[in-house]
Amino acid sequence: MIENKEVTGIILIAGNSIRYGQNKNKNFEKIKSKYIFQYSLEAFQENIYIDNIILAIKGDEKEYINNIIKKMPIYKEVKLVQGGKSRKESVYNCISKTDSDIVIIHDGARPLIKQEYINKNIEAMKKYKGTSIAVKSKDTIKITNNEGIVIKTTERKNTWLIQTPQCFNRIILKKAHENCKEQDKITDDCMLLEKEGYEIKLIDGDYSNIKLTNLEDLKIIEKFF
Repeated sequence: MIENKEVTGIILIAGNSIRYGQNKNKNFEKIKSKYIFQYSLEAFQENIYIDNIILAIKGDEKEYINNIIKKMPIYKEVKLVQGGKSRKESVYNCISKTDSDIVIIHDGARPLIKQEYINKNIEAMKKYKGTSIAVKSKDTIKITNNEGIVIKTTERKNTWLIQTPQCFNRIILKKAHENCKEQDKITDDCMLLEKEGYEIKLIDGDYSNIKLTNLEDLKIIEKFF
């Protein structure tokens, strides 16, 4: 517990994996005989701050996932919640199924999660209402209009690439979800708190914490392992 605050870990594995292009849920790829999402589940299971865990899943994959979890040495409560048509909807479904003070949200497709990412996020909640692991951009980032014409160049020292886990005050995050109706434009939960005027604290991660998006990523992740 952190100052008598209950923490729920949320792992998102309900996506359609369209960009993966393999006609399967990328979270069910295996590395070293484990499914991708199991690495995140194990990390949350072992963390000293996290009290319980929720997996956002597809309804038709519930039995399959249950069978995987049953074979794991699980001692924390793990709840399966049906995800939605978007990331935003999946997160909202999960945060509506817990009464915890803090939620920490992670992409199941980022198997190289480290305990320090989880700990630093949760510990930062003593001061902030929202935090995220991120890395500084190595490249110059340019903002364009819809025609691909540059309208702004960012300063590299102030440009970050957002990763997960991300951590939030659950009540504030839930209200931010309810206040925002733009399903498709929300790509991470920090955006919701930003819209509400809250400060988001970015915490240094590292470049190994990549997300499995396509087959090339799978090869990179396997090399890190």
